[in-house]
Amino acid sequence: MSEQTANAAKSGWLNRALNAIEVIGNKLPDPAVLFALLMIVVWLSSWLLSGMTFAEVDPRTGDAIKINNLLEPTSLTAFMAKMVATFVSFPPLGVVLVAMMGLGVAEYTGYINAGLRSILSVTPKMLLTPVLIAVGVLSHVAVDAGYVLVIPLGAVIFYAAGRHPLAGIAAAFAGVSGGFSATFFVPSSLDPLLAGLTQASARLSADPAAAQLVINPLNNYFFTTASTFLIVIIGWVLTDKFIEPRLKNTAIDGDPADLPKMDALQPHERKGLRWATFAMVLSGVLLMVSAMPETSAWRSPLNGELTHSSAPLMQSIVGIIFVFFLIPGVVYGYVAGTANNHREIIKGMSKAMSGMGYYIVMAFFCAQFIYAFGQSNLGALIAIKGANWLQQMSFPMGVTLVGIVFLSGFINLLVGSASAKWALIGAVMVPMLMELGVSPDLTQAAYRVGDSSTNIITPLMPYFPLIVVFCQKYVKSTGIGTLIALMLPFSISMLLLWTCFLLGFWALDIPLGVGASYTYPVAG
Repeated sequence: MSEQTANAAKSGWLNRALNAIEVIGNKLPDPAVLFALLMIVVWLSSWLLSGMTFAEVDPRTGDAIKINNLLEPTSLTAFMAKMVATFVSFPPLGVVLVAMMGLGVAEYTGYINAGLRSILSVTPKMLLTPVLIAVGVLSHVAVDAGYVLVIPLGAVIFYAAGRHPLAGIAAAFAGVSGGFSATFFVPSSLDPLLAGLTQASARLSADPAAAQLVINPLNNYFFTTASTFLIVIIGWVLTDKFIEPRLKNTAIDGDPADLPKMDALQPHERKGLRWATFAMVLSGVLLMVSAMPETSAWRSPLNGELTHSSAPLMQSIVGIIFVFFLIPGVVYGYVAGTANNHREIIKGMSKAMSGMGYYIVMAFFCAQFIYAFGQSNLGALIAIKGANWLQQMSFPMGVTLVGIVFLSGFINLLVGSASAKWALIGAVMVPMLMELGVSPDLTQAAYRVGDSSTNIITPLMPYFPLIVVFCQKYVKSTGIGTLIALMLPFSISMLLLWTCFLLGFWALDIPLGVGASYTYPVAG
């Protein structure tokens, strides 16, 4: 009884803490409005600081750094004249929309759904947990498909196997959301999105060479792929050894008639899946064959390498993602009968685009904010002052990386959008750390660790209420506190162990990704 009382007290404290975070988070404006407000702050700050003299030297000119007044008539008219160009040339915009069209077709025709169900249905019971978590990580290629497909299926397959369904939800949620920045061999749409924002932030640096800096969309690929195995191990151990035993006394009181069943693949789905997967594999083989010759057009015209940033192969990552999901999506649709004509294929693309309306609005304001921030020179001033302060403090690089991870994890409790957070944090962090010789690739990797680890414990995450509803199908009394208590061990473990994993990569100089580095050459 005393243990139950202690658990109840702990749960009450956790609920109070989360309620406070929720109240604070709800008072923040929408990210799109937040960018607009920050842009106004940049304008006012540039006006206030434009007449001041600073001791910091701008390495681009060799003179004392100067803040440009964005409220001057010429600056305001230039801002208005370039507004459209600033928006359409915003790096993350095009790459995300193009990738989403291909993924949208694969999701609309049912290829992704059938593939996930097929993998889960043939999994041995002893490997149920790790495979479920791995599939959750794999679902990132379809952006939000994991939340609406893998997590409820996790409960179904655990329930069908005689295990507690909430443990299945916890394991799937840990893979889909906690491991959001991990990638299971196949790059996700998050990779080009964050790389585009990192590139935009890096070009705010005072270093003249940064204006030509190109961030590869796969700059964290090796780290995020290796991270999948870490996420699977953490989730596997916690689910089987801690979470499920803790749920033994939690009664399943959902209405049996309402409990979902995991439908087996129908013959037409199996046939479609076989042909679609064959088409995807064949596409990959043809790409490899065309890229292997020394004279391949996929290679860099500068040095003949496939992984160089100037290589058409590296510049085509987003297009390749589009094609690699469009082809099997189309094949599956025609073979399985879920898309009988080309209009259905276009409908799948349109449906994917219809869900991107909010992102487009947010991207517009984000692009204008980043443009204003860069034109003001405030970023260069903050970066140089911040770098000087960090140099004076002489923090070990490991401590700096840990600070980035934990700061990102904390902000994630209040701001749900991964891209919105990185656009805000990266605009200051990336150029500041470049002044200290830290590459944008490493800064981005540290951000991704912190951002993913706390996804599963914040009620402000858009899909969090949906996960509570999934739980309530099996345990009617499930609330926010229940889900937080369920996921808190995953979050803490990921935050600590994943940070150590990143530090290990850095200490051993293991490549982060394609075309990535740990250091940035500091001028002078």
